[in-house]
Amino acid sequence: MATLPLDPAVSADARAIRLRGWTLALLTLVYFFSFMDRYILSILLEAIKADLQLNDTQLGLLSGFAFALFYATLGIPVAWLADRASRRDIIAVALALWSAMTALCGTATNFAQLLLYRIGVGVGEAGSSPPSHSIIADLYPPEKRAGAMAIYATGVVLGGGFGTIIGGVIASAYGWRWAMAAVGLPGIVLAIIVRLLMVEPRRGLSDPGGVPQHPAPMPSLGAGFASLVACGPAVHLIMAVTITSLVGYATANFGPSYLQRSFGMTMLQVSLFYAPAVALTGAFGGIVGGRIADALGRKHGLHVQSWFVAALKLAALPFTVLFYFTYDLTLGLAAVLASTLLASSYLGPSFALIQGLAPTRMRAVWAAITLLIINLIGLGLGPSLTGLLSDLYKPVFGAESLRYALMSASLLTPWAIFHYWRAGVLLKARGALPTA
Repeated sequence: MATLPLDPAVSADARAIRLRGWTLALLTLVYFFSFMDRYILSILLEAIKADLQLNDTQLGLLSGFAFALFYATLGIPVAWLADRASRRDIIAVALALWSAMTALCGTATNFAQLLLYRIGVGVGEAGSSPPSHSIIADLYPPEKRAGAMAIYATGVVLGGGFGTIIGGVIASAYGWRWAMAAVGLPGIVLAIIVRLLMVEPRRGLSDPGGVPQHPAPMPSLGAGFASLVACGPAVHLIMAVTITSLVGYATANFGPSYLQRSFGMTMLQVSLFYAPAVALTGAFGGIVGGRIADALGRKHGLHVQSWFVAALKLAALPFTVLFYFTYDLTLGLAAVLASTLLASSYLGPSFALIQGLAPTRMRAVWAAITLLIINLIGLGLGPSLTGLLSDLYKPVFGAESLRYALMSASLLTPWAIFHYWRAGVLLKARGALPTA
C-alpha cells in the first residue's frame, strides 16, 4: 500500500519542537560559558595587578567599559545578521572566538595585550544572546516563554559563580594564567558541538497562527529601532532591566572585594563558599520564578508577570540593605542569599515579554537593542561608578567606603520597580501581545 510522502517542512518543525529541550540546554550552556569567561576576571584582578604591574584605572578598563563597549555595540549588526542567516552558525562562531580569546588572556605579558584579548572576548560574546533569544522565542509559545527564558537566564548566575569558583581555586594553586586557559579552552569544544548538533527552528514556529505563507520583506534596522521606541511597555521593561543590571553588575564585580575588605574573607573562601551559594540560590530562584510567572501569565494575563517581578524586587530590597549595613558575616551572607533568591527571577519574564512584544522578524534586533542598552549602562557604568563612589567616600568612610558605594548603587532599585509596575499597566491596557 502506497504512503503519502511527509511534508519536509512539517517534519522539520516537529523535530525542532521534539528537541527543543536539548536546544534550550545547549543555549543555556553557551550562556553559562559567556558569563564564566566574563566574570573570571573579577576574582583574578589582584593577581593580575601584581603580575603585570597595573593600576586600578587599567583594571577598570579590563573589567568594565572597554569590554562593554564592543560587546554591546557589535550586538546590533550581529542581530541584523541573525534575523537573516543561520542563528546556530553565528552562535557557534561567536563561542569559539570568545573562548579562544579568554585562553589567550593567560598569555598576555602587558596591559595592551590583555586589553586586546579582553576586547576580543567582548566581540565574540556579542554574537551569543540576540540569536539565542530569537531561537527560544521560536521554540516556545508565549505562555511557556518566561519559563524557558528563566532557564536560559540561569547561565548568568551559574556562569558567574563558577567563573569565580574555578578562577579562585586554580589561581590559588597554579596562578591566574592557568585559570584563564582552564575556562577558555573547553568553550571551543562546545562550539563544535553546537554547530553539529543544535537544531534551528523555523522563524515564528511557536507563535499563535505561525507566520504568513508569503512573509513581508525583511524590515530595516532603522525600522527595528523605531518599532521598539514606539512600544511603551517595551521601553519601560528595558529601563527596568537596565537599572536592575546596573545594580547587579556592581555587586558581581565588587562583591568579592567587599567580602574581603569588610569581612576579612580570603580569595579562596569567596570562591568556595560565597560564589557557589549565590550561584545555586540565584539559579533556583530564577527557574522557580520563571515557572510562577508563566502560571500567573496563563491565569491572569502576561501583564501580571511584570508586576510579579516588581513585587519580588520590593521584597528583596530590605535584605540587600541589610547585607551592606551589617558587620556580622553570618547575617550578611544570609541576607544576600535571601535577596538573591527573591530578586533573581527578573531576567526570564523581562526577556520573554520583550520578545513577545517584538515583531517576529525583528526579534533578534530587539534583543540586541535591549542588550546594547543593558550592557552600555549596566556593565559599562555600574562597576565604574561604584568604584568612583568608593574613592569619593574614602575621606568619610575610610576602609568601608566600598560598602557605602555598593549601598548607593542598590538604592536605584525602587526606580527599576517603578518601571516594572508601569510596564504592567501598559501591557494590561494593550491586551494580548502581538505575534507578528
